[in-house]
Amino acid sequence: MRAPPLLLLLAACAPPSCATAAPTPPGWEPAADAPWCPYKVLPEGPEAGGGRLCFRSPARGFRCQAPGCAAHASAGRSLRASVLRNRSVLLQWRLGPAEAPRVRAFALNCSWRGAYTRFPCERVLLGASCRDYLLPDVHDGVRYRLCLQPLPLRAEPAGAPDPAAPAECVEFAAEPAGMREIVVAMTAVGGSICVMLVVICLLVAYITENLMHPAFGRPGLRRQP
Repeated sequence: MRAPPLLLLLAACAPPSCATAAPTPPGWEPAADAPWCPYKVLPEGPEAGGGRLCFRSPARGFRCQAPGCAAHASAGRSLRASVLRNRSVLLQWRLGPAEAPRVRAFALNCSWRGAYTRFPCERVLLGASCRDYLLPDVHDGVRYRLCLQPLPLRAEPAGAPDPAAPAECVEFAAEPAGMREIVVAMTAVGGSICVMLVVICLLVAYITENLMHPAFGRPGLRRQP
């Protein structure tokens, strides 16, 4: 008796790979009418100008899932960093419905901690429609600190400027995934070599015991004069 097609379909979707992923929480993605995120990577130094205008598409529907991703959140829970296994970091942030109309841009500052001081690594100016930014390459074992500050709209000449919102910061350190994979590979190779040595020792013992022993005369088989 053949099973109905519906039961076969349900059985095929039993593994976790067929499970429906939970939707991204609201507020973490840009609006539907914002297909691009404009940004500028600012040069190092006190000058704020310069930098080439670039565009990137937002990471819609992204979900950080272990073990290939580790999530870190800021104290205010409005900024999070997803550290991926390939040493890239996706930074995501959200704004409240009342805050978004008053923001003209975002200032992102990156720094990493050395033995005695902190060193700047990147300064980025992002457009108001941006809700994420990708750091393509971070170093293993280095403690990074990313701070994002919303920049308010420029005030009218007769009006008072709106105070800038405080910056949200998140800290993380990328795990040395490459070294861990090397250790796992070396352990597997070492285990295989040990198994091969045991098999060779057993084979030598078998040959010595069963093939070379009959070459010697046995006293009980000698002819009597």
